[in-house]
Amino acid sequence: MEKRRKKKSRWLDIWHQLKKNKLAVVALVVLCVLVLVAIFAPVLAPYDYAAQNAKLKNAPPSPQHLLGNDRLGRDILSRLIWGSRQSLQMGIVSVLIAAVIGIIIGSVAGYYGDWVDNLFMRLLDIYQAVPMFLLCVSLAAILGPSLRNAIIALGVGTVPGYARIMRASVLTVREKEYVEAARAINASDARIIFKHIIPNAIGPLIVQITMGVGSCILAGSALSFIGLGAQPPLPEWGAMISDARDVMRQYPTQSLYPGICVMISVLACNLLGDGLRDALDPRLKN
Repeated sequence: MEKRRKKKSRWLDIWHQLKKNKLAVVALVVLCVLVLVAIFAPVLAPYDYAAQNAKLKNAPPSPQHLLGNDRLGRDILSRLIWGSRQSLQMGIVSVLIAAVIGIIIGSVAGYYGDWVDNLFMRLLDIYQAVPMFLLCVSLAAILGPSLRNAIIALGVGTVPGYARIMRASVLTVREKEYVEAARAINASDARIIFKHIIPNAIGPLIVQITMGVGSCILAGSALSFIGLGAQPPLPEWGAMISDARDVMRQYPTQSLYPGICVMISVLACNLLGDGLRDALDPRLKN
């Protein structure tokens, strides 16, 4: 019971520290709004994202179509709203994949040390010898163009960063008294890692996860831009920019709107990550 109180108090303390950073709070609100828009896209979108109207090709904004229509006569606002689903999905799900794999690798490497640690770290060195985006492009091309394969490619391609941060945190936590006490009562390695090591070592990874969502949204948009992400007619912000590149000079807003959406979501993730980093830093506590 006492341990639960301490954990609750710790997270409340982090929240109080985070609230002091106004930009981080604004970023959190923006991200929550984006998530709600993605969830309720069928309700919020005024038109079907795939509905075409030849009479409204490249039409300017109007009371019926607030942001105008694209080169196929599709409502841009509806496609932006639906596109938030695919873009956030690529950012969040790919980071979850990378974080889970990275946490397992980092925890095992940091806990056992010696040759196990050396083996995993050398493999990660080889892994990181290839630029991250190039690796994601290669994986997506091998798996085939689709939203699911782009998410897998992004998740697998960004594992090393999470694994290294987790390993560094575990190296500190594994020497704590509660870990030694667990060893003294002959607790299994799996129990020690999952019950004592990971919950107490995951703090520094939260910042990386938050910023990683923004990075994967940006990388996912790039994959869709070159045709390896979401496939037509499914809307995604990067794919929308790609669709509008042929008419970019005549109708610049068609690529500007999805570009702004990408910028806002990535900026919000980065600002929230900065706020969490400050909130988790004990040196900045009053």
